Amino acid sequence: MRAIHIVTTRLSSSFRRPILYLDFIVSCLAPPRQFSIPRRLICAATKANGGGRSGSIVAPLVVNEEFQKIDVNPPKGTRDFPPEDMRLRNWLFNHFKEVSRLYGFEEVDFPVLETEALFIRKAGEEIRDQLYCFEDRGNRRVALRPELTPSLARLVIQKGKSVSLPLKWFAVGQCWRYERMTRGRRREHYQWNMDIIGVPQVTAEAELISSIVTFFKRIGITASDVGFKVSSRKVLQELLKKYGVPEDLFGRVCIIIDKIEKIPIDEIKKELGFTGISEDAIEQLLQVLSVKSLGDLEDILGGAGEAIADLKQLFSLAEKFGYSEWIQFDASVVRGLAYYTGIVFEGFDRKGKLRAICGGGRYDRLLSTYGGDDIPACGFGFGDAVIVELLKEKDLLPELGQEVENIVCALDKDLQGAAATVATALRDKGQTVDLVLESKPLKWVFKRAARVNARRLVLVGKTEWEDGSVSVKVLSSGEQFQVKLSDLE
Repeated sequence: MRAIHIVTTRLSSSFRRPILYLDFIVSCLAPPRQFSIPRRLICAATKANGGGRSGSIVAPLVVNEEFQKIDVNPPKGTRDFPPEDMRLRNWLFNHFKEVSRLYGFEEVDFPVLETEALFIRKAGEEIRDQLYCFEDRGNRRVALRPELTPSLARLVIQKGKSVSLPLKWFAVGQCWRYERMTRGRRREHYQWNMDIIGVPQVTAEAELISSIVTFFKRIGITASDVGFKVSSRKVLQELLKKYGVPEDLFGRVCIIIDKIEKIPIDEIKKELGFTGISEDAIEQLLQVLSVKSLGDLEDILGGAGEAIADLKQLFSLAEKFGYSEWIQFDASVVRGLAYYTGIVFEGFDRKGKLRAICGGGRYDRLLSTYGGDDIPACGFGFGDAVIVELLKEKDLLPELGQEVENIVCALDKDLQGAAATVATALRDKGQTVDLVLESKPLKWVFKRAARVNARRLVLVGKTEWEDGSVSVKVLSSGEQFQVKLSDLE
């Protein structure tokens, strides 16, 4: 850590004021509009050491250094988490983690800051428009991660043969995307990912969808509230081949098709036309993509292709897992990211008021784009923002007040040390304690106990303490008794 230098600026012959080096630099860099009056502050690096980075700053006269109040709101698209919001976040994350553990997954994490190329190489240059990216002081291009899957792929390659397949990993991490904000969409969000590495069979996708259904059930969401649209990237591949569309257009077409239900159909047709696909092929393609029945799709493509076989197996497994009522076929689901190769799925609210709740699929060729060996893999991402909106919509948000087992209060300021001893004894036994740190009237203490939902009040009085005892009041029943400190449980 760099030392903070303190320099002294002479304001008059009889007055000196210390200036923190860090504060001084910030003052130099702050835009003029942050000052309520014009400022005269000149930053000059001393030339005593040849004009280089000497670590010394000369601070001339500072006149009327008055600042306006800062904007107390977080940057646009981001959030604070005061205690009440943090309790909800912890509740949600605990469900994410508990479901993951129920399915035998191990937790991993990655840096929020990654090499920019990790995301550019994965999804094409257009993702640059959504990246929070910059050049660091070592002239390296870096970015705040917009999602977790590329970081997972990097870690799998790094571990190589030191890990045994299959891998079942999960993560809950913060992601950043500079994009237009809508309901349930922010520029930062937390995302729950579950990924299975090393299993080529559709059983992996079936397991992942099952885990999301388990999560929904735990928080009170039913199949009448949400569902999963399921398809396969192989469907689109077979359609493009059928209509003579060049294979190299596949990635661009996926990105456009993913916008169905987000922009007007005429815009979809226009964008597909820009790729060079004929109008006739576009009409036939969109007609097939509107199919909602796996049987109808089989009539069009035939039953011999991989896409139909994979989807049939998935729907069969859904019955065995017990969530067939949750899923439905929708040929238009392709997912917008370039790395998907097979089964894809999206969670949606059946009233259609919200954007996709979650989404995922198979990405068997992602690792090779980073120089690794291809390993079959699939996974999903589940953001924290949309699900909270859905819980609000369904009036299912839990009431999560602060909960403390004990309030410990000294009845005399000379007994504050004794109260600390009592608090320590209870904490050593694993109990939560809110220790009153000042001399407060009992009326204030009882209000405090009600506010934090304390289970009981432990009072340290002079007479009782001389006997090695304390008074305990159970707040739910009003029962009150004395107990030796050694017997206090």
